[in-house]
Amino acid sequence: MSFMIAFTALVGVLGVLNLFLTTGVIRRLRERSAPPQSLRPEPPKVMIPNGTEVGSFTASTVDEEQVSPAIFADGVTLVGVFAQGCESCDERLPDFLSTATTFPGGRERVFALLIGAGEDVVEKRAALSRVGRVVLEEKPGGPVAKAFGVKGYPAFAMVDSLGRVRSSGVHVEHATSVTVGA
Repeated sequence: MSFMIAFTALVGVLGVLNLFLTTGVIRRLRERSAPPQSLRPEPPKVMIPNGTEVGSFTASTVDEEQVSPAIFADGVTLVGVFAQGCESCDERLPDFLSTATTFPGGRERVFALLIGAGEDVVEKRAALSRVGRVVLEEKPGGPVAKAFGVKGYPAFAMVDSLGRVRSSGVHVEHATSVTVGA
């Protein structure tokens, strides 16, 4: 009988030891499988780098207002770039509209570039016009797109009063990751 008690105790101790070792191995595997922060890919660069000044441009908004980089002089501006036929643009447009609706400074501090033929972007144009200034460029590579160095769609940015991109990315959250007053 004492042999059975000793055997049961030994099996119990081995079971607990096995549990601790297995937990340790799993923890180590998780640490090794997650790449360090420095090796994680950065979000795609869809426009000029942060800290870079927006290039020179002159354009007319859909409301026939003349705009240039001077529109950024009065404060931080939320910028969105959208293209016709871009599924990601369609998916992220509601987030941009929601952010633009509550953006400090209102319609004067929101700027959108819409790329596509006028008849193809009627709905986007109407939605964006309600929240900010909208420039329509029929083809990629127009003067405003060149000034921002647009390389992909959608593109979002915060531009400071000196005309420099403070933050940017492919999601509205990338652009608004800095505080407006900073």
